[in-house]
Amino acid sequence: MTNSIPMLQARYAHTNLVASDWQRLARFYAEVFGCVPLLPERDYSGESFDRLVAIDGARLQGIHLRLPGHGDNGPTLEIFSYAPDLPAPTPSPNRRGYGHLAFAVEDVTYARQVVLAAGGGEIGDVVRFALPDGSAVTATYVTDPESNIIELQSWQAAPRKPGP
Repeated sequence: MTNSIPMLQARYAHTNLVASDWQRLARFYAEVFGCVPLLPERDYSGESFDRLVAIDGARLQGIHLRLPGHGDNGPTLEIFSYAPDLPAPTPSPNRRGYGHLAFAVEDVTYARQVVLAAGGGEIGDVVRFALPDGSAVTATYVTDPESNIIELQSWQAAPRKPGP
């Protein structure tokens, strides 16, 4: 495919969640998934910030959490609370836009129980999908305490074929 638009030299940096209580939500992701808080905490307001977000009188507070499994320079989950804030629509796996965060876990059923015990919610069942190459994925959808959708998944490799 030919494209006249030059490709950017980019590196993925972070995903943002806007929370009603950023401290509670950051604590959930740190305790349940091992995300690591990265200081300093953020507290932005003023004329430049208003221009950035195109909201007069905006204030943002929050923190970045390093996501597990990618080392010290891995991407972060940015959890912020805004003032003023707007209510969120009811989350649904099929809503347009950003749909969910996904975490690879060893045991999906156990991870689901941990999320629920930590104040998360359930959406669907734990299911296993066999793929044409013989591999499989076990997955479920749950929510964090503020109803953001999380996919928990565990991949199983295809069985090795016996050698000649």
